[in-house]
Amino acid sequence: MSNHKLFDIFRPVRNFLLDVLNREFLIFLFFLAVSGTFWLLMSLNETYEKEIEIPLTIVETPKNVVLTSDSITSIRVMVKDKGYSILSYLYGKKIHPIKINFSKYTKDTGQGVVQTVELQKLIFQQLYNSSTISSFKPEKFEYYYNYGLNKRLPVKINGKILPKQSYYLSKLTISPDTVEVYASREILDSIKYVNTELLNITNITDTIVKQVSLLKIKGVKFVPDNVKISIFPDILTEQTIEVPIEAVNMPEGKILRTFPSKVDVTFTVGVSLYRYIRPEKFKVVVDYNEIQNNHSDKCNVYLRVSPHEVRNARIGIKQVDYLIEEQ
Repeated sequence: MSNHKLFDIFRPVRNFLLDVLNREFLIFLFFLAVSGTFWLLMSLNETYEKEIEIPLTIVETPKNVVLTSDSITSIRVMVKDKGYSILSYLYGKKIHPIKINFSKYTKDTGQGVVQTVELQKLIFQQLYNSSTISSFKPEKFEYYYNYGLNKRLPVKINGKILPKQSYYLSKLTISPDTVEVYASREILDSIKYVNTELLNITNITDTIVKQVSLLKIKGVKFVPDNVKISIFPDILTEQTIEVPIEAVNMPEGKILRTFPSKVDVTFTVGVSLYRYIRPEKFKVVVDYNEIQNNHSDKCNVYLRVSPHEVRNARIGIKQVDYLIEEQ
């Protein structure tokens, strides 16, 4: 019997089995959907307590007023209600920003306050009648303002920035390095600079560029309120350079010669800066005034000047032979 004939014989059996399985699977899916829907309805009909966030915004602010605290913030409310109500608060369009009218709550002290009772009324306007509130934070809303009073202050890094061992910070920049500060006269008179948020960056081996917020002060607004910090580390290397010895305080008609005429100066410097280091940036001297009272055939050698790029600069020898000649 050929394979084609066998296939024709078993085809009805296969189709029957598939139809039975498909029907059973569809029935299973139907009852699964029904039971899932029933469970969901039962769950949504239960009472839940959930924290929701309601935005706050200050409206109708006069054009000559500068808000020195956040003009948009939020209040966190613990709400108790049926599941479908909670669901609409969290994922629906029921919750809208609470609008705080500037003139209604503003005092002449540069501050506005929405007290607990008034804030609670504004919250209930957003909720269903069936909802109850067990708590909300903050319990009152405060904002600060002035009429454009400001001054420009420098920005300082607040915290710890350290390179890895054998590295050093070749450059550190803050951009911008000054910001406009809006606050009351008393606050402006009391602060001399602005701090960044606390930083703790250690073991630096590569360039870091980081956007950092400024440390907030109550009733103070910074423009901008964040800065870019760029940190450039460099690996340290120890190098030696030959520097000529100079005589200082020499009287006219005399010449001082030293043996040797040059000394080695050893120092540590960043790899990227070494190519800029030249002998003329150092100054190694012997002092004639000291030699006058010296009965030895050797004189002291001093390193008086070294470039600011180097560290731990030192000369290889402390004394040299010398000879004074008449011109």
